[in-house]
Amino acid sequence: MPKRRSLAGNCAIGVFVIAAVTVVVSFCSPSWLVSDYRITGAKLNRLGLWTHCFRSLPDIRDEYQRRFFVGCRWIYDPFTTGYDQIRGYLIPPFMVATQFFFTLTFIETLLNLILVLVFFLCAGPDQKRYVQLIKIIGLLLLGGGISGGIAVIVFASCANRKDWMPGQVNNFFGWSFGLAVVGVCMSLIAGTLFLVEANIQKKKRKYLKESQTRFELDQETKA
Repeated sequence: MPKRRSLAGNCAIGVFVIAAVTVVVSFCSPSWLVSDYRITGAKLNRLGLWTHCFRSLPDIRDEYQRRFFVGCRWIYDPFTTGYDQIRGYLIPPFMVATQFFFTLTFIETLLNLILVLVFFLCAGPDQKRYVQLIKIIGLLLLGGGISGGIAVIVFASCANRKDWMPGQVNNFFGWSFGLAVVGVCMSLIAGTLFLVEANIQKKKRKYLKESQTRFELDQETKA
C-alpha cells in the first residue's frame, strides 16, 4: 500500500502544529510589550493586542491628574469610567493595523486547523480533490504568514516609540511578540512544505496514470 503522505507532508503537519499553537497563544496573551518589572515607578505593566495592564496610568485627558487606571482591562472595556475616552491613545493607527493583520492570521490558522485535520485523518491520494486540498492549505498558510509578517513588522517598528506608552526606555518586546514572530515563520515554512507535498502528490498521480495507461496498452497488445 503506497504512503498517504511523503516526508514533506509529515514535516508540514508538525511545523503547522507549532505555528498554530504559537499564533493562537500570542493572539490571546497580553505580553507583546512589557515594562521592566524592576522599575518601581513604571506606569505600564504589559500589553497585548486586546488587553492592557497598567500599574498606574494617568488619564491623559485629566489635566489635574485625578484619575488613574490600574490593573488589566480589555481594550474595549465598557465598564471603566473614562477608559473609552482614551481609546484613541491606547489604540493608535499602527495598533489597529497590527490587530487587523494578525487577526487575519489567526482566522486563517483556525481554518487551516480544520483542513489539516481533514488532510491528516480523512483524505488520501485516491480522492479526487486530494491535491487541491493540500494546495489550499499551503496557500492559506502562506497568506496567513504574510499577513502576520506585516503585523509583527508594523508593531516592531512603532510600538516602542517615545510618544506612545510611558517609560519607553524601560519597555521591551515580550514573550507574546516572540511567539508571534515564531508563528509567522512557522506558517511560512509549513505553507511551503504543503505546496511541496502538493507537487509531489501531483507527480505521483501523473506517474500512476501513465503507468496504468501503459499497462492497458500492453494488455491490449497481448490480446
